[in-house]
Amino acid sequence: MAKQYAIFDLDDTLLDFTRGEAESITKLLKQCGITDIQHGLETYTRVNLQVWQQIEQGAAREPLLEQRFTQAFNKLGVTVNGAALEQQYSQMLDHNYYTLQGAPQLLRQLQQAGVHLIVGTNGVKSTQLSRLAGAGLTPYFEQVVISEDVGYAKPDERFFTPIFRQHPALTKANTLMIGDRLQSDILGARHADLDNVWFNPHHRANQEGYQPTYEVDDFDGLKQLLLAE
Repeated sequence: MAKQYAIFDLDDTLLDFTRGEAESITKLLKQCGITDIQHGLETYTRVNLQVWQQIEQGAAREPLLEQRFTQAFNKLGVTVNGAALEQQYSQMLDHNYYTLQGAPQLLRQLQQAGVHLIVGTNGVKSTQLSRLAGAGLTPYFEQVVISEDVGYAKPDERFFTPIFRQHPALTKANTLMIGDRLQSDILGARHADLDNVWFNPHHRANQEGYQPTYEVDDFDGLKQLLLAE
């Protein structure tokens, strides 16, 4: 049965966050005199993953985001002003307009088929809105829900409250939540009692103690799920 509503995560589901992140962090590493860029990227990635896991568990976002560069560069033997680097990084991300190949075409087809499209993303409001607009994706969405605005991050079920409020006809049966992260997108959908799709193009192993409703590795598979009669 075709779905009436699709709630999309943004980063690494529609927008190519990984590409923009790697370019931005590489610039900061070079700026701070780090020569082993690969080691620097791996170190930052480990620290950043721990930070977002804490945020998703309910920790205050701002102090953690300002500390991530201080922690990462300390591990690399460099002392930096973490808050200043965070601000610089945020400005770089604001202009990361890369989309995953085929994302605009998918959204266009879904919109033409009458699917109500919603963004549900953890992140900084100004950054996510800037990237959506710069990538040309804003017109496809009826609602954009961002954790900084809501006050709760996925997987907290309260993240979804504004979506249910604006779309009272939205139900488990007529909706799919689509995202690339099991710990936030899929678990959040489960908490909100919504069917979900793990978008997993890199075929990562599921090491969590729960399963997504569906799993796809490309947009064709996702389109079939959403538009299936």
